[in-house]
Amino acid sequence: MEKLTRQEEEAMQAVWRTGEGNVKVFLENMEEPRPPYTTLASTVKNLEKKGYLGSRLLGNAFLYKPLITEEEYKKKFMNGFVKDYFENSYKDLVNFFVDQKKLSARELREIIELIEGKTPN
Repeated sequence: MEKLTRQEEEAMQAVWRTGEGNVKVFLENMEEPRPPYTTLASTVKNLEKKGYLGSRLLGNAFLYKPLITEEEYKKKFMNGFVKDYFENSYKDLVNFFVDQKKLSARELREIIELIEGKTPN
């Protein structure tokens, strides 16, 4: 699975929100500022070539649908991100956000509660 560009990720976000659809529908489900139709159409074709989208012809228009879930994509690339930038340490990742003042003590407590709530007793 190939890492997506920012433009491709934005297109995939619209696809995941939409489910199956055509370029026009994906464009309607994108946040402002939206790319030109032709740019999105080209991006969608690239996503199909990369194996992220499948297509079928309906009348004279192609309908596209995601071949990978958003969760699968996040899992794959977050694992790679942590491996590449934090020596495979999620603790170092959290510490980075604490050091950068991007994670408050309250949020950290919430994370701990989430972890403890999912830990078998």
